[in-house]
Amino acid sequence: MQYVTSKKRQEKLGNIAVYAILLLGAFIIMLPVAWMFSTALKDSGSVFLFPPDWIPNPVRWDNFGKAIAAIPFWQFLQNTLTITLFAVIGQVCSAALVGFGFARLDFPGRNILFLLVLSTMMLPGIVTTVPVFMMFKSLGWINTFLPLIVPSYFGGRAYYIFVMRQFFMSTPLELDEAARIDGCGTFKIFLHILVPLAKPALLTVGILNFMNHWSDFMGPLIYLNDTAKYTLSLGLNLFRGMYQTDWNLLMAATILVMIPSVILFFLAQKQFVQGIVVSGVKG
Repeated sequence: MQYVTSKKRQEKLGNIAVYAILLLGAFIIMLPVAWMFSTALKDSGSVFLFPPDWIPNPVRWDNFGKAIAAIPFWQFLQNTLTITLFAVIGQVCSAALVGFGFARLDFPGRNILFLLVLSTMMLPGIVTTVPVFMMFKSLGWINTFLPLIVPSYFGGRAYYIFVMRQFFMSTPLELDEAARIDGCGTFKIFLHILVPLAKPALLTVGILNFMNHWSDFMGPLIYLNDTAKYTLSLGLNLFRGMYQTDWNLLMAATILVMIPSVILFFLAQKQFVQGIVVSGVKG
């Protein structure tokens, strides 16, 4: 009896220690976010006061309106939505098709080819920046949205292919066999049977790709030259002047840019976690 009581006490202390570490980690992570919200509601002269004034006085809600008026915000928003939505559609469709091929189709060299695809994840993106830029330049795509959208329609990132392949491998092969008995071909099996089952994985790929393109800075910086074609990420950089930066307006604009990603994640959080978990069930 004493041993059981001691064991329960140790488990309770262990749980308390775990929660304490998690709370400390959450506090450290949320501290910069709290500073961002606080700065967004301050006067420009009270941004760098020490000790910091966490509760602005007075609260400047009009900073959000000033931030929108300081740059062509709505034009940048339209550009970002155009790039992001078309890229998400292409990435979800292509990753599902390629993942299905690696998971369900038996062809020579399948595993070797899949390993080659995965090996691209170990290659830093900066290594391929120059040759990819030269390729798009030869096609005449510089200063257009095409370099930011078209690659998504050809498989895109290897990680998304991996997620879809793992999900399709976790579904029973008996579904394919039953469908073939009923006269379904390979594409019908993919489209009418596996795709409806793969909604969590598809949603996971969509969310990750949305966040990647929505917050992408390097891609638009490299390929877009005209200010009228800038995305929101490049638009935020316009707040940084050579001699002065309006940090309060920059933080206000950053919050506005961040809101869609946060809303999307919380609305689809359950399906997102389910897609990540299920995709790693079977290798």
